[in-house]
Amino acid sequence: MLGIWILLGACAAPAQGEPVVIQGTAISPLPTLDIGLIEEGESLYAANCASCHGVTLAGQPNWKESKEDGSYPAPPHDSTGHTWHHPDDLLMEILARGGDPAFGSKMPGFQDTLTEYQMQATLVYIKSHWDIEEREFQWWITAR
Repeated sequence: MLGIWILLGACAAPAQGEPVVIQGTAISPLPTLDIGLIEEGESLYAANCASCHGVTLAGQPNWKESKEDGSYPAPPHDSTGHTWHHPDDLLMEILARGGDPAFGSKMPGFQDTLTEYQMQATLVYIKSHWDIEEREFQWWITAR
């Protein structure tokens, strides 16, 4: 945990439940995930994401190795992947517009099939599968 605070430029971790100040802005403690969104996101994930990213969010085998066509297998969305390295706005953009082909992605966008609320529910469901350390890190980079 201390490594996260050093990475974020904070001097010391706050006391449990106290807001943190980053660049003059007070930020509340890590929010809990809405159980209703998790439940909605679970069915949306199953219908739209699980066929590539796996029912258990484990991704496809060898997801870090490019295929013959230069594309990459679908990465995991659990704590073993890299989804939690990105802020919410980027993750929502990827959900809406799809993965960037310049990085070997063939992920389609869902802006024409899912509402913003449905994409948010899907993201909350994915977050519910991260360990607390990944959730905290991702939340802090989103807040920054």
